[in-house]
Amino acid sequence: MTGHGTEEHPHGADRLCEAGEHVYSRAVRRGRVPRRLAEPVPCLLELALLHPDPDDMDFLVPTAPQEVMTRLLRGMYDEVSESHRRVGSVLAAAERYAGFGRQVRVASAAVEGTAIRVLDGLSRIQAAMDEATEACTTEVLTVQPGGIRREHELSEGLHRALALRGRGVRMRDLYTHVARHGQGLLNYLDLMGDAVEARTLDEVIDRLILFDRTVAFVPANADCTMALELRHPALVEYLGTVFERLWRLAIPLTAPLPDTGIEGISHREQSIAALLAEGHQDAVIAERLGISVRTCRAHIARLSETLGAASRTQLGVRIAQAGLDGPPRPARVGPFTVPGQEFPTVR
Repeated sequence: MTGHGTEEHPHGADRLCEAGEHVYSRAVRRGRVPRRLAEPVPCLLELALLHPDPDDMDFLVPTAPQEVMTRLLRGMYDEVSESHRRVGSVLAAAERYAGFGRQVRVASAAVEGTAIRVLDGLSRIQAAMDEATEACTTEVLTVQPGGIRREHELSEGLHRALALRGRGVRMRDLYTHVARHGQGLLNYLDLMGDAVEARTLDEVIDRLILFDRTVAFVPANADCTMALELRHPALVEYLGTVFERLWRLAIPLTAPLPDTGIEGISHREQSIAALLAEGHQDAVIAERLGISVRTCRAHIARLSETLGAASRTQLGVRIAQAGLDGPPRPARVGPFTVPGQEFPTVR
């Protein structure tokens, strides 16, 4: 609404970032602010909440709050009016496509019903996973995003993992590097012995469980209360190929993470630096690396201190100068043994 901010501050005037609100309120109270104070929050200039003082270009003066409110309300009115105008045409189009859909559903229901099945609710997901576990005879491949695996998550599907191990089924699991710090995962691996292998990456794809290269399960919504059961050969083969390529890039859980080669910068901070260089926000970086936003910001602060950066913009420059704007160097991958899964989970 009323425009967007910069990549570092992707918001409109209706939801200012904390730093932007602080500088703008100061400008309103004092009538103007030094330009240097607004440099860390370019969104204020982008959104026309601040503009140069014609009497002194080293200062910025604020747009009156009343004018900002008028602008916001006008933008909301325009959006609502446009939505109303579109409703009529969308409804008419929906009626036309509904007629087409009735013809297509009859022809495609038989094929899609078996190749792709939507599982709504944890009980249906668990039942489908139990069925796939009982039919599995060779291997199970899993990708587990997020951070440290909690004890209850690992124990939830332990009965499946033990049943698979009892039949000689091999299991390979991919986690983020953060999962290395969970004692529950290490205990699980000790219990499973050589039936399970695990490797880790800076970040992985969303959750995936693949049985015997014939059936795969992937989430269908953000909280994993819905899932897709995939049996289409082309889809399953594609997911298997994705897993194998990630597996080759991953590092065995029993092997140490590679040194960054830069004094004072850890492997995780190098990963954060690369994502910062791509322009991602703190919350996105935290989610992709499986850490909390608070932890992510603590790493960014240490990274800034180590590189001698006084602002986020300067940090981006220093990251590029230090060669941290690319992915961490891969380590050599050797043989090893290790861990498990979850969706609900196979264990």
